[in-house]
Amino acid sequence: MTKLSVNINKIATLRNSRGGDVPNVVQFAKDVQRFGAEGVTIHPRPDERHIRYQDAHDLKPVVYTEYNIEGNPVDSFLNLVLKVKPTQVTLVPDAEDAITSNAGWDTLKHKDFLVDVIKEFQQNGIRTSIFVDPVLSQIEGAKATGTDRIELYTEAFAHQYSLGNKSAIKPYTACAELANKLGLGINAGHDLSLDNIQFFKENIPNLLEVSIGHALIAESLYLGIENVIQMYLHKLK
Repeated sequence: MTKLSVNINKIATLRNSRGGDVPNVVQFAKDVQRFGAEGVTIHPRPDERHIRYQDAHDLKPVVYTEYNIEGNPVDSFLNLVLKVKPTQVTLVPDAEDAITSNAGWDTLKHKDFLVDVIKEFQQNGIRTSIFVDPVLSQIEGAKATGTDRIELYTEAFAHQYSLGNKSAIKPYTACAELANKLGLGINAGHDLSLDNIQFFKENIPNLLEVSIGHALIAESLYLGIENVIQMYLHKLK
């Protein structure tokens, strides 16, 4: 069964839009785990426009499943992760002004940088994952960095699937098969939803974890968070 990690950035965005502490991200993290989520994901950015660095510290004592922190390993992020020591860190090459993640790493071009960062995280007992596009050479490059896992960037699949193009899964399947041969764990995320998650899971061998935020929260506005988490868990069996 593939694990579901709920990205709670949108909850922090809603809180910040009004000021104060409603909704409370710590309580929400407790609740999604109680409803069955097998992990909690956050993606703090340097401007703290949604998840704040203090949230990362506040969440540490209450996340008893898997705690995944995503982000670009600039100095402030690196220091945060080393202090919090989550279960997993997912390295994402975001520009500071990016609205959301929009590309995977060039693991060939940035190999030396990634090797150094990954080594430091691993020496501190933190599992590492690299956000990558579904390109075979990038999977091979990821292996050379020493990372434990890759996270397949699924926006292109999700968009094409919504247009009826199921063949968009093919490069993802090929990359997953290569990752399995290389001994890399496989995660995935970005624009996965109740509409496409089962098809994606069925075509990705040994998919370990998906991180879902925007779609899951949007779906929960209509269906309720507890119900939506159970729906995802059913589709990921």
